[in-house]
Amino acid sequence: MGRAYQNRKESMAKTSDAKAKIYSKHGRILYMSAKEGGSDPEANVSLRGLIERAKKDQVPSHVIEKALSKADGGTGEDFFVSRYEGYGPGGCMVIVDCLTDNPNRTFGDVRKCFTKTKARIGTEGTVSHMFDHACILVMKGDEEEILEALLMADVDVTDIENDEGKITIFAPNTEYAKAKKALTDALGEIEFEVDEIQFLPKSSAPISTDDMEMFDKFIEMLNDLDDVQNIYHNAEL
Repeated sequence: MGRAYQNRKESMAKTSDAKAKIYSKHGRILYMSAKEGGSDPEANVSLRGLIERAKKDQVPSHVIEKALSKADGGTGEDFFVSRYEGYGPGGCMVIVDCLTDNPNRTFGDVRKCFTKTKARIGTEGTVSHMFDHACILVMKGDEEEILEALLMADVDVTDIENDEGKITIFAPNTEYAKAKKALTDALGEIEFEVDEIQFLPKSSAPISTDDMEMFDKFIEMLNDLDDVQNIYHNAEL
């Protein structure tokens, strides 16, 4: 697309256990979104985007419905957002977003991933200032028509790219719901190829061949944790 950004989706699972972890991660965040903003996707724009993302990751309908039903019933757990920052193998900057019912346990688990791979966990703000917290929307369409819809709704667009009719929109994370509403109001139902809020690194850090094996182990260990939702880094692989 011309601009390097990380599309943080879990890899396709090779075993049923791995698939179960992916389903659990999606179910947890769907539950929290529905609990906070309501289980009607038409009224909860954030939830609608999460459901679409879950379907793209081939999460079964019954998993999605169970998460929404749990939120309606008010019988589920209370989860908290936890974010950890630091330096991974090779000196790259890393942000780990978690959704947990036990922050103390999660901190210990995440810290273990850092220490066992010669990485260094830091405090809040250690590296996040070197990332842009951005909304990313990718769709096919007419660039001028899309840009006009966003401008008419006074959406703060930071960048827009056109790669042979595939339009990539970058905006501050706070503009996510406003941007999606502006586009759907003006253009009708849209199939977004990417519909996410991410941390985009302002610079990249090359990872040497010697550090690559440890970096892969680091990411694998984090992905194995049920509480981890997203991993952002500036490693140049």
